[in-house]
Parts: sequence; C-alpha cells; structure tokens
Amino acid sequence: MSLLLNIKQRNAVLSDMAHLLDKERTAILAANKVDMDTYAGDDIAMRDRLKVDQGKIDGMILSLQQLAAQEDPLGVERFSFEHDNGMQVSNKTAPFGTILIIYESRPDVTIEAAGIAFKSGNKILLKGGKESLNSNLLLVDLWHKALEANEAEIEWVTYLQFDRTETQAFLEKPTQKVDLIVPRGGERLIAFVKQHATCPVIISGRGNNFVYVGEEADLEMAIDIIINGKTTKISACNAVDKVLISSDLPRKQQFLQHLIQELQKSNVEILADDAIAGMEGTKAIENDNVWYEEFLDYKIVIGQSSDLEDAISKINTYGGGHSAAIITANNEKAEYFMNNVDTAAVYHNASTRFTDGGQFGLGGELAISTDKLHQRGPIGLQHLVTNKWYVKGNGQTRG
Repeated sequence: MSLLLNIKQRNAVLSDMAHLLDKERTAILAANKVDMDTYAGDDIAMRDRLKVDQGKIDGMILSLQQLAAQEDPLGVERFSFEHDNGMQVSNKTAPFGTILIIYESRPDVTIEAAGIAFKSGNKILLKGGKESLNSNLLLVDLWHKALEANEAEIEWVTYLQFDRTETQAFLEKPTQKVDLIVPRGGERLIAFVKQHATCPVIISGRGNNFVYVGEEADLEMAIDIIINGKTTKISACNAVDKVLISSDLPRKQQFLQHLIQELQKSNVEILADDAIAGMEGTKAIENDNVWYEEFLDYKIVIGQSSDLEDAISKINTYGGGHSAAIITANNEKAEYFMNNVDTAAVYHNASTRFTDGGQFGLGGELAISTDKLHQRGPIGLQHLVTNKWYVKGNGQTRG
C-alpha cells in the first residue's frame, strides 16, 4: 500500500479537486447528459440520483471545501495509560487502508464519499454503475489530476470498470487488499455484496422510515413534517414511507382528510390499513408485507396504532432501522419513544429528511449505516477510521 499522505497533502488534493470541479462544470454536465440520455430504465429514484446539475456540482464543491477545512481524523488519541512498569500505552485513530465503494447511479458519490475516505487516509476503489459511467470516468480523471498536482500517486483513487460477473469475482477473491466495503444503493445491491464479500461490509441506505402522530400532536406540524418527508426527495433513504396515527387523536377524521388532500397534490399513492381504508383517496393494503417495503416512489402507507407501545412495536418490527419520528407536545412520551425505537436516528417534532451527514454537522457522509458496528447512522470523516495501539518503553519485558 502507498505510504500515508500527510494532512497538508490530503487537504491540498481536496482543495484542488474543488477548483477542478468548478472549472470543468461544462464537461461534467456534458458527460452526465450522455448518461441521462442513455439511461433507458423506468426507476424514477435512480434517474433522480443519476442527474447532475449546477446545484449538485455546487454541493460536491462545498463538501470538498468543508472536508479540507476539518481537523485531521488520524492520530487522535482516544485512550492513554501509564503501565506500572513505566511503559506509555495509548490508542490512536488510524486509516482502514483500502476502502471499496460500490454504488449505483449517483455521480456525487464519486466526489463526496471518496473525499471523506481520502481525507481519512484511505486508498479508494470506486465501482460505480454502468448507468453513470461517463460521469464517473470524468470525475475520476479530475481526481487523478488533483493527485498528480500534489505529487501523490493516482492509485489513491481507482475506478473499477467491472461488470456484475467481474465484480462478484473481485468480491470473492480480490486481486488487491481490501479492508472495508461500502455498498451504496438498493437492497439487491446490498444483498449481492453481503453474499460475496470476504471482508467487512458497512450496510448502508435502506430507509422505510416511520412517522408516529401521537394524540397530543400539533396537527398542522404533523402534516408539514409528513409532506416534507414524503415528497421533497423520493429517492432519498431518509424519506418517509409509513405513517402511524394514534387511535385517540382528536379530530382524527379531519386530520386524515387534510393529510390525504395534501399528499394527493404531489400524486402520492396512499395505501391504508383496515382502520383507515375506505376513506376517499386511499386504497386498502393487500398484503402486510408492504409494511416492510422501502418505496423510493410517490407511495405511502397510513395506519392506526392503539397507543405509543403499539407504534413502537410496529416500527421495530417493520422499519429499516434508519429513522423514525414522533409528533407530540408531550415531552415525556417523546423521550420514551426515542429511547425505545430501534433506529439509527430518532426525531421529536422534526422531519426524518435531516438524517444526513451534512445536516448533522459531520461535513458530509460516506454512507448512512443501519448496522450497529462500528458506527450507526451517518458515517462522517471522524468515523471512517479504525485504531492502533502505541506502546513506548525503554527495555521492558514481561515475565
């Protein structure tokens, strides 16, 4: 493996990369237009993730500038101990080594996720989807220019132009050392990587997020939060798919009518359980398996819960372990909900759309992990490290 680049070099590469993105906007948009024109699928979430516009380029540039301004995540002392025999023992953060990022559709991952991994001192292997090939190859070429400008080997960022068969073969028997794999995409991609990988995998991205409207909810707030969570970005893993309504909610029928009307304005398909089905604008759930589904589409399920415990039980049974929100004026019940719902992020009176590394103050994210090891939720710069023990002595031996 290449020797670790010092923090000055790493920051310079990131800053130069931000400058190149700004300078090459026209070329980036042209390459992405080829990808957009070539994409023949009908997956609206994938198409949304594939598209690069000026706003997305601005976001890529900002993420690199923020990364360059952040403290070095390496060499941070996490534990220190002086042994009885005089040895100094400490534990410090260290890079993983080589991180493979496998992703679908999103060219911004080529910048933002790779940038976080690079700043953390890791060598990056990128395996993007065929639908974003032209965009990705251009962006990787810019990475190589930024690396060369700072006397760093271009092997710090490598693009693997593999088909599915070649990817499977690489996962099962890598031709180079891989220390960590991060799949970014749908459940089929994640299952494929988990099945074939021979090194640790961070599971990222499955949503199926719930909002519970408690009996003491501010009803206008609840509608605003649900509409925001469902309609602002349906391709996001932090979008809302399920809504649970307390059976004791005052003016429940009027609230549901208003919510349904607002969802219909965005052409959201509304499925409902037995307690709510039959209301105009809804369709009855045909199979309970729909509660497990992440939609990534203009589709939502509305159901009823008998009480707070029932809502928590349903979320823990069906949810994706990503995000869940409670809307209530009762702080005690909110605290109980937040402590007992088993998701990476829990919300009281706020939209699940905030589950994001940038929004959580991390300056971006590599992924949003729904695993519990080694980091849960948005994985930022400071989490993309392992650790190493440093022991300093003056001749000590152990009897």
